[in-house]
Amino acid sequence: MEMNTIVLIVGGIVLGFVIGFIIAKNQEKNNASKLVKTAKNEAASIIKEANHEGETIKKDKILQAKEKFIELKSEHEKVILNRDKKMAEAEKRTRDKESQTSSELARSKKLNVDVENKINDYNKRIVYLDKRKEELEKLHKSQVQQLEVISGLSAEDAKEQLIESLKGEAKNDAMAYVRDKMEEAKMTSQQDAKKIIINTIQRIGTEEAIDNCVSVFNIESDDVKGRIIGREGRNIRAIESATGVEIIVDDTPEAIILSCFDSVRREIARLSLHKLVTDGRIHPARIEEIVKKTKKQIDQEIIEVGKRTVIDLGIHGLHPELIKMVGRMKYRSSYGQNLLQHSREVAKLCGVMAAELGLNSKLAKRAGLLHDIGKVPDAEADMETPHAILGMQWAEKHGEKPEVCNAIGAHHDEIEMVSLLSPIIQVCDAISGARPGARRQVLDSYIQRLKDLEDIAFGFTGVKKAYAIQAGRELRVIVESEKVNDDKASQLSFEISQKIQTDMTYPGQVKVTVIRETRAVNIAK
Repeated sequence: MEMNTIVLIVGGIVLGFVIGFIIAKNQEKNNASKLVKTAKNEAASIIKEANHEGETIKKDKILQAKEKFIELKSEHEKVILNRDKKMAEAEKRTRDKESQTSSELARSKKLNVDVENKINDYNKRIVYLDKRKEELEKLHKSQVQQLEVISGLSAEDAKEQLIESLKGEAKNDAMAYVRDKMEEAKMTSQQDAKKIIINTIQRIGTEEAIDNCVSVFNIESDDVKGRIIGREGRNIRAIESATGVEIIVDDTPEAIILSCFDSVRREIARLSLHKLVTDGRIHPARIEEIVKKTKKQIDQEIIEVGKRTVIDLGIHGLHPELIKMVGRMKYRSSYGQNLLQHSREVAKLCGVMAAELGLNSKLAKRAGLLHDIGKVPDAEADMETPHAILGMQWAEKHGEKPEVCNAIGAHHDEIEMVSLLSPIIQVCDAISGARPGARRQVLDSYIQRLKDLEDIAFGFTGVKKAYAIQAGRELRVIVESEKVNDDKASQLSFEISQKIQTDMTYPGQVKVTVIRETRAVNIAK
């Protein structure tokens, strides 16, 4: 009994599996048939849409061909109408000729012949036009066939081809436009540049700023000349030794000539003489005291001149050392042209030109004012370095902007220009310095020769001061008495003269005078 029960259970299980498998197969078959049916419907829909789209494109192309045919037909009808009109006119002329008098019968016959010839000609033309009409119809049919073939092209491809074609045409038009504008700019740029430069020059009032190497000191009477000279010339020698300026006392009434290539020394001597003459006490000790005070006064005046200059030009935030250099320009010259006036003029020109070009005019003024600071002597400066590079180094040292530094260093093409300010500075420097009468080449070479004379003397040990006087015909050297004795002073004079003779080229002779002075000073309390 138990065995039968187990068999029945096993059989039931097997039968359940079989029935489940058959049901699963039927469901998969039904799902597959549904998918196939759905795919067929979608394919039929796609085919129907493609056929509909093809028919639409075909109808459009046939419609275009029909419009072309109608256009050709209208042109043909116009030709026929013109022909009929001309024939009617010819017939009218013929009838008019026939109605004329018998004396013109011969002539009218001839005209009839001409008319017949023309009619024949017109008939021939009609035959030709009929042939052309047949050819046009054939051509129209072939175009329609070609359009039907072309209609197989998709709308997206046709659109892309049209866009590419339009892009090519637009690119060619743009290139032609750019080329025309470039040619126009080349033709007008030079003229515009000339206008800007001319307008800039017209708006700046230039001055003739020529420095001489002499100054005239006016006195009230010739009696003062004797007091300035002193007993046996001790006062005038003391003034010359303290200032390095040659004092010329001649027969010129109420005037004394101060001669020196260095404007600072000459100004110190002039102010010192004015104080001495006003005070009335003129002796060597008083002279040395007044000269020292005057030197300090000139140093302070240099700073004030620098401050006034930057305020007048509207330049702010300049380093105090640069302001001092600007002030020292007042007592320096370049080829006879006062350096401060030249720099002010260049700054104004740069400001106007930068404004005309739409650039930063304040930055241009700054660079224009500082472009020649390398010409102001400095004890630590390397004199072999070009003044433009030296000025650029000083500007960088004192925190100026890179555009200003580059404009200073590049205004004589020692370095490459990297900003638009640099060519403006170069052009304005040339405008200020190149005008007729602004500079004198000979004077600058003369001053350089005098400086070289003094530099040779300073190359020897023990030299405290050195002054080139009498237009370079005499070199006066003052030595330190502690380091140089009398024998050494004589030897030093010979060595300096030999150095000048071998290293320099000069006209005439150069007298070398070495002065050694010993002083013993005590103070009673």
